[in-house]
Amino acid sequence: MRVYSIPMRTRFRGVTRREGALLQGPAGWGEFSPFAEYGPAECARWLAAAREAATLGWPAPVRDRVPVNATIPAVGPERAFEMARESGCRTAKVKVAERGQTDADDMARVEAVRAALGPQGRIRVDANGAWDVDRAARMVRSLDRWELEYAEQPCATLEELAAVRRRVDVPIAADESIRRAEDPLKVRAADAADVAVLKVQPLGGVAASLRVAEACGLPVVVSSAVETSVGLAAGVALAAALPELRYACGLGTLSLLEGDVVRDPLRPLAGEIEVRRPVVDEEALRRWEAPSAPWRERALAAQAHLDGPAVVEVAR
Repeated sequence: MRVYSIPMRTRFRGVTRREGALLQGPAGWGEFSPFAEYGPAECARWLAAAREAATLGWPAPVRDRVPVNATIPAVGPERAFEMARESGCRTAKVKVAERGQTDADDMARVEAVRAALGPQGRIRVDANGAWDVDRAARMVRSLDRWELEYAEQPCATLEELAAVRRRVDVPIAADESIRRAEDPLKVRAADAADVAVLKVQPLGGVAASLRVAEACGLPVVVSSAVETSVGLAAGVALAAALPELRYACGLGTLSLLEGDVVRDPLRPLAGEIEVRRPVVDEEALRRWEAPSAPWRERALAAQAHLDGPAVVEVAR
C-alpha cells in the first residue's frame, strides 16, 4: 500500500486535498480512496474495487475510446467559461446548489458554460441531493432555459427524485441514490430516474458495476470519484465494457487535481479518453506520498465488512 495526498486546484465538494491509498497486486495497481466521512461498511465497497483492480483485472473492452464531459465546480461564471472552453469537451457537468451560494450564482455559471460550449454543446447539472422537491422543480425548470441534457441527483431520496421527475420535462439522473444505497436497484422500482450514474469504487468494482447496470435497465453514465489515473482507469474499463454507451462519461476529472501518480495520465483529448491502463511512476508517487498508517487502519476496518452486505451482489 502506498498513500497519496494531492491538492485540489479548486475546492470540490468541500475537499481541498484528494487523498487515498494505492494497492499493488499481480494484476496491477488499484485505488482505495473513500471520502473522509465514509465509515467502514461503506468503505468496504471501495476496498473491493481496489482489490479487484490489483488482483483480478477487468473485462475485455468493446470500444477503444470513451467520450467524457468536462466537470465545472462551483466557480464564478468567468472561470466556468474558461474551464468549459479549455476542456475540449462538447459536454459539461456543472455543479450547482453549493452551500453559501445562491440560485443566481448557479444560473450565471450555467449560462457561462452554455456560452462557452455553444448551442451544440450539452450541459448537465449536479446538485448532489441538496434541494427539496419544490426548489428542485423550480430550479431545474429555470436552468432548462439553457437546454439541460439532464439534472443529476437534485434531491436526496428516491421518493423526492420521483416527485421531481413527475414535475419537470428534464431527464433525472441518480447518483448518490445508487452508490450509497444498500440496494442500488431500488431506483428502478421507485421510477425515480431516467439515467443511472455509476461509480466503480462505491459499487465494489467493475464486475459489480456491470451487474448493476444490467439489472437497472437504464442508460448509464460512468463517473469518477475524483481519483488519480489509477482509479480513473477502473472507470474507463467499466465504460469500455458496457454494451451501450449513450452519454459522455464523467471521467475527465484529472484536471481538478494538481498532480497525478502515473507517467501517462488519463487526460481527455478532443473530449475522449483512450482505453488503457497507465503505469504508476515511482517519482510522481514519492512526490505526493503521505503517511500510510491511517489508511491501513481504514482498509483493515473495511476488510471486516467485505463478506457482509457492504459488497454489492445483484441477483440475476
